[in-house]
Amino acid sequence: MTFNRMIFILLAVIIGFSSCQKNNQFTISGKITHAEGEQIYLQELLVSSIKPVGEVKIDKNGDFKFKGETGIPTYYLLRLNDKIITLLVDSIENITVEADAANFSREYNVLGSPGSVLVRNLIVKLNSTEFKLDSLEALDKLYRGNADYSKLRAQWDDEYDRIIKDQTEFSTNFVLENAFSMASVYALYQQYSKNGNYVIGDLQTMRTAASALNSIYPNSEHVKALYQNTLDELKNERDAKVKRFIQEQGSNSPEIVLPNQDGKEIALSSLRGKVVLLQFWAAEDRGSRIVNPVLVEAYKKYKRKGFEIYQVSIGTNRIEWVDAIDKDKLSWINVGDMNGSIHAVNVYNIQQIPYNYLLNEEGIIVAKNLNGPALDKALARVFK
Repeated sequence: MTFNRMIFILLAVIIGFSSCQKNNQFTISGKITHAEGEQIYLQELLVSSIKPVGEVKIDKNGDFKFKGETGIPTYYLLRLNDKIITLLVDSIENITVEADAANFSREYNVLGSPGSVLVRNLIVKLNSTEFKLDSLEALDKLYRGNADYSKLRAQWDDEYDRIIKDQTEFSTNFVLENAFSMASVYALYQQYSKNGNYVIGDLQTMRTAASALNSIYPNSEHVKALYQNTLDELKNERDAKVKRFIQEQGSNSPEIVLPNQDGKEIALSSLRGKVVLLQFWAAEDRGSRIVNPVLVEAYKKYKRKGFEIYQVSIGTNRIEWVDAIDKDKLSWINVGDMNGSIHAVNVYNIQQIPYNYLLNEEGIIVAKNLNGPALDKALARVFK
């Protein structure tokens, strides 16, 4: 390779690197009236904290300017005294903000940043909604004690519900229409200032945005947090469904009917009158196999006193299942459909294996996830 060619390649690399850096640079500038000489601050809004980025003095003409770099849409805060403007900044954006110091956070214009415009629209809408709600509250206080108060209160309640419904529909439609925009994160976490309730309470809407954003911004801390929150909410909803199912069934141990290794279907409810350890496991799972000897000892010790084990396999390999039953000397009831025993896993909300529930003679769950000495202690108390 010639010296000239090496220089050319080196220059290309440098130019390419410089271009990448330039492509990530943004500017935030603008004019703030009635704030000449005051400090304005730029902060990055993190998931659970705020990171200082810079501060500048607003000049005599009300002008200011910040520069920064970001590779993905990022939330920033412009702070003037105790007032804040929220911006959603993407790389290479040249953003212009215009506002007055008196109404800095409520009445401002932003150009050059589609994400920031979307966030502003969300803020303006919620501010308008809260103004209407405050007006109704003021009327309620003004007419309290009036002869027509009850009739008026009923009208105001209807109007209150209509305003809330309108806001919810606006925000929900916003998320669905902008699912791939980071602005939808802001919409999902908007709250009413008076009671702290979230504007959007629909899990499906949250799920849609979390899935869409995770596909294009998987490294965003805000997206990671939204995705995890969505998983947590889904789990909570699943738990609530399990509780409702239990209540509807009139028992806190839902029925399971699965075949044993010989193909005979055995119902969990057929063991009523015995103390039952409902154990979820898989022959392919090392942790499950380690627990089996402990179960063998407990079964030997308490079987004659009315103790039974109903072990549900969530595995899919029949050969390994049957082989493990033989090798581990599991002489109790073992069942599984070799398709994951999904129904049993769902109704008992199994998130990990091995996992167990201890049921008394009436089929009521009296303990869960008993391991090692904890299992022996629980059985000793039951059979004392």
